[in-house]
Amino acid sequence: MTAIRADRLTRHFNGLAAVDGLSLSVASGEIFGLIGPDGAGKTTILRMLTTILDPSEGEAWVLGRHTVHEAEAIKPDIGYMSQRFGLYPDLTVMENLDFYADLHEVPMRGRDERLERLLDFSNLKPFRRRQAGNLSGGMKQKLGLACALVHSPRVLFLDEPTNGVDPVSRRDFWKILYQLLQEGVTIVVTTAYLDEADRCHRVGLLHQGQLIACDTPARLRALMPGVLLEIRTRQPRQAARLLREQLADVQVGLFGDRVHLVCGEPAAAEAAVRAVLSAAEVAIIDIRTVEPSLEDVFIAVLGDGGKG
Repeated sequence: MTAIRADRLTRHFNGLAAVDGLSLSVASGEIFGLIGPDGAGKTTILRMLTTILDPSEGEAWVLGRHTVHEAEAIKPDIGYMSQRFGLYPDLTVMENLDFYADLHEVPMRGRDERLERLLDFSNLKPFRRRQAGNLSGGMKQKLGLACALVHSPRVLFLDEPTNGVDPVSRRDFWKILYQLLQEGVTIVVTTAYLDEADRCHRVGLLHQGQLIACDTPARLRALMPGVLLEIRTRQPRQAARLLREQLADVQVGLFGDRVHLVCGEPAAAEAAVRAVLSAAEVAIIDIRTVEPSLEDVFIAVLGDGGKG
């Protein structure tokens, strides 16, 4: 069953297309990731799917209901956690949950059990009397998620929920999302962290408001044209610059202290890399072939004409 469908969804701001002709579908009970850099259109897409914004063109349906013509009917069945979720810092964890339960008109009968379950679910029970403003970043995100779940939505929209959160809290947050999947909740999550794409069933790669690729993480990796060489050196920026300037038939990306190079013939490419860097007296620590990450795929697809 399809939980979400978008058909040529477009949104303009001041004549510029923030989202440009987006068509996709999300199956019930899956985690679907929208991946892309800042300005790719991720937040605008979520705002259209959650009925906050009307599209300039195109249409979308959530749980079979039209996001414009049936917006009010959609709202009780969806949860939305924005980048700046509206927690009240002077209220305690429990008071925030109660407040959102009131907003969503959660019946008093059974409410206490529901809120206790959310506290257990998000591991916030020991902090129930702590003011939200005194929580760590990771705990604030968990409280925001609990508030978005207070009315038992069937579809959950999360806009960069782990942005700025430490790695341990990110891992814990995703554990909670997997628990939601077991309850049949459909989840759409946006992120700029491409490593999080591996946690999704399917991923849409966004660039300048357009969907440039959409598939499972494994199949997206198959879009990588050629073989990936990883070059380790103590001068990675200089190495990347030299390789871009002198090797015309390869794609070069800088990943921290490592340089990634996409090539057709690894042996010939390695020889060329050694010649270029040796001539510039840039010492090589190691060169090896590696499996591409989704970040490698994203850069490769863009470099292969995926911009439009």
